[in-house]
Amino acid sequence: MGDRSEESGGATGRRARGELESGVLAALWAAKEPLTARQVLERLPGALAYTTVLTILSRLHDKGMLVRHPVGRGNAYEPVRDEATETAVRMHSLLERGSDREAVLSRFVSELSREDERLLHRLLGGQDAGRDDGQ
Repeated sequence: MGDRSEESGGATGRRARGELESGVLAALWAAKEPLTARQVLERLPGALAYTTVLTILSRLHDKGMLVRHPVGRGNAYEPVRDEATETAVRMHSLLERGSDREAVLSRFVSELSREDERLLHRLLGGQDAGRDDGQ
């Protein structure tokens, strides 16, 4: 078994699982156009190998999170969804997996800052009035 410190950025300098994917997605979301692997590499902190970035881009593409566009001898990548939509999809997926939706939502709301709580109230107030899908 490997040392847990390796997975969490310990002495070996390895990143936690998912951290590279998150960094790559953040770089792509911040870009105004599709990026090549080299362009993504230039936007990421730390010393990463070009092949590592290619692997992450390929995995994200295989998961359906990125689309590829041919550029020269390689590809440029862009996210399928914007950051807000991707985050909402993940939140909804987590909610669906829970066995007690009320408890999960209650805990989520109780952890919100006052500002986020006001924003959520405002959004729900505006949405409820126009929603006519039986939910």
